[in-house]
Amino acid sequence: MRDLPLHPFDTDKLHEECGVFGVIGVADAANFVALGMHALQHRGQEAGGIVAYDPEQGFNSARRFGYVRDNFTNPTIMGTLPGSLAIGHVRYSTAGSKGNTAIRDVQPFFGEFSMGGAAIAHNGNLTNATALRRELIERGSIFQSSSDSECIIHLMARSIQTNIPERIKDALRRVEGAFSIVAMTRSKLIGVRDPLGVRPLVLGRVGDGWVLSSETCGLDIIGAQFIREIAPGEMVVIDAKGLESFQPFEPRKSRFCLFEHVYFSRPDSILGGRSVYETRRQIGVELAREAPIEADLVCPVPDSGTPAAIGYSQESGIPFAMGIIRNQYMGRTFIEPTEQIRNMGVRLKLNVNRGLIKGKRVVLVDDSVVRGTTSIKIREMILEAGAAEVHFRIASPPTAWPCFYGVDTPERSKLLAATMTEDEMRDFIGVDSLKFISLDGLYRAAGEADGRNNRQPQYCDACFSGDYPVTPSDKIAEGFVLKAAQ
Repeated sequence: MRDLPLHPFDTDKLHEECGVFGVIGVADAANFVALGMHALQHRGQEAGGIVAYDPEQGFNSARRFGYVRDNFTNPTIMGTLPGSLAIGHVRYSTAGSKGNTAIRDVQPFFGEFSMGGAAIAHNGNLTNATALRRELIERGSIFQSSSDSECIIHLMARSIQTNIPERIKDALRRVEGAFSIVAMTRSKLIGVRDPLGVRPLVLGRVGDGWVLSSETCGLDIIGAQFIREIAPGEMVVIDAKGLESFQPFEPRKSRFCLFEHVYFSRPDSILGGRSVYETRRQIGVELAREAPIEADLVCPVPDSGTPAAIGYSQESGIPFAMGIIRNQYMGRTFIEPTEQIRNMGVRLKLNVNRGLIKGKRVVLVDDSVVRGTTSIKIREMILEAGAAEVHFRIASPPTAWPCFYGVDTPERSKLLAATMTEDEMRDFIGVDSLKFISLDGLYRAAGEADGRNNRQPQYCDACFSGDYPVTPSDKIAEGFVLKAAQ
């Protein structure tokens, strides 16, 4: 059964496009993949899929809408996916039929080639997919989905190389944008990151087998040992003989997504050798230094604001408290709401701890402000509970530019920070004060002691700065204007 549309609270958050996971060299690999997908569920809740290979039964696949727990714990489904090699994908749509996914859009994608079958799962977004798709259709390709990722399969089909890894290299040299890819043939597990390393991909060992995962939390759930990150621009090919590493692209300076540290990745993951939790706690420390305020309580907007709120409390000396409680059982499959229920909006998911809040000056720490609609509703709830003052502290700089590298972002005109100053946003939301961490402060929290180097930034921070490390050629063709051209 398909999920219902996103709850109103979720529509005011940025969403990662997906997570990828692959295992080779273990019995019942698909079961390991299902567990890994469960650990990566935060990266995509719309749909999921698994492809597995067994020498006797060949390739088998299962694709379903909804959560991993509701589909890939079913013995009937998992029994159709035998073999010691499998890959999986959890999806939240950005490219293609956003918010209206068809089953044909659910990855992994599979193709039969002259040298055998191959499946591919992609995290990221191709910024020249529209132009590539048009070219491929004009040359006779027949697309089955609306996903940009399918372009890779068609480019592989047109390659003259004699094996799948070389065809993948050929295909990826034609694409632009961000990609972390897990792919498989009958005997090989393949992982690739784009030359800038925008999206994460890590390597692990489980017993005698190998694992590829979007995050280290995917390794933890199956008891796998973390080996290392796949380097930007690297391809690894793993089979019964072991692992080979290739560098199929021209080397470029890494520009890993800074927002992975702020929000997308799970706090128990490790990115670039750094604990995501500790980075988020340090964001709160920097925020307290940059934007102090006299108050009685520091409260997170759960759950993503919690580590930063802890850091803010520790640095400021203001007591930390859970002033807002999240309903853990409010999922996307909630009963079809009436108009009255829909108008309750965020109250279905969050509730104020009234006894704690009444009469207090409250600092609310959240990860970001996108449209501002949720911030307004939370402010209303806090004031109705009797708070004396409400101060927002945001654990990221103003989100003023859309992401084209695998994050669901509204059009620029719908981003609050694109049309308002900080003071105007404060008045729009209706709080006593509103402060965002600076971009330099965010860089310091992420381990760059000197902040952002404007000449050579260490991360992709386009959603904050408008500095796009890969030209979004499709969007420019549609009329998008880069910051430098304004």
